[in-house]
Amino acid sequence: MPDLSGEHIQAHVTAALAEDIGEGDATTNALVDAQRRCQGHIVAREPLTFCGRNLIETVFQRLDTEAVITHLHSDGDEVPAGATLVTLDASARALLTGERTALNYAQRLSGVATQAARYVAAVKDSGVLLLDTRKTTPGWRDLEKYAVQCGGARNHRHGLDDMVMIKDNHLAALEGNNRISSAIERCRDAHPDLKIEVEADTPIQARQAAESGADIILLDNMTLDELRESVALIDNRSQIEASGGVTLDTIRDIAQTGVHYISVGALTHSAISVDIALDFSL
Repeated sequence: MPDLSGEHIQAHVTAALAEDIGEGDATTNALVDAQRRCQGHIVAREPLTFCGRNLIETVFQRLDTEAVITHLHSDGDEVPAGATLVTLDASARALLTGERTALNYAQRLSGVATQAARYVAAVKDSGVLLLDTRKTTPGWRDLEKYAVQCGGARNHRHGLDDMVMIKDNHLAALEGNNRISSAIERCRDAHPDLKIEVEADTPIQARQAAESGADIILLDNMTLDELRESVALIDNRSQIEASGGVTLDTIRDIAQTGVHYISVGALTHSAISVDIALDFSL
């Protein structure tokens, strides 16, 4: 699991703090002496898969370069309710000013990691690899895709430039017959080094994509019977991904149809922030 780049974290935290602090923390600066120091404990209020360690550290180090930060858990750890994730010894102003930004990172990213871990557990020992999608929060893609990995799932393409993905609307924009074959041929000529994935809405389209040399075929919103039929028609000529309408209740059955991957937009777009708090010891 690769770490987020330090440059990306620094830039993201800079923008987040500027957004929240503006010209200064009016309440804290009016009430709290600049020399006052205190301790804080970031605590999980519910069972979760933790993510956000380096972002938490960067927030408080930015506000107090002398802050002493002790990590008790790593990204990807499953922790019980009540577990202390991080202890802080820092300027009271820094803790009060940075609290919401640090918790926003930890709550959101741990929510994504926890969601991913639940889906991964649902397909355990099936041989199927769980993938995310591009349904991420604008500006948070790197962070959320990192959190997905912390939960044990893996990333689909990062953006539009690192893989060819021929979807139904691309095909609808083309003219002529044999649109799937034509689209694959044109994309292969334009991007010979990129993998080509084709979205198929029916078993017939899945067969056509396999016959035309698609590297990966996405079986979109198919029933279990349609998935099984498509897997048989593809006949090991392409890798197979299933997507659309995947839930914790349905994913195990989908995994048993013979597909290689299942992509789930809910890992990011429907993840619920978990309950993490910062307790002060003044």
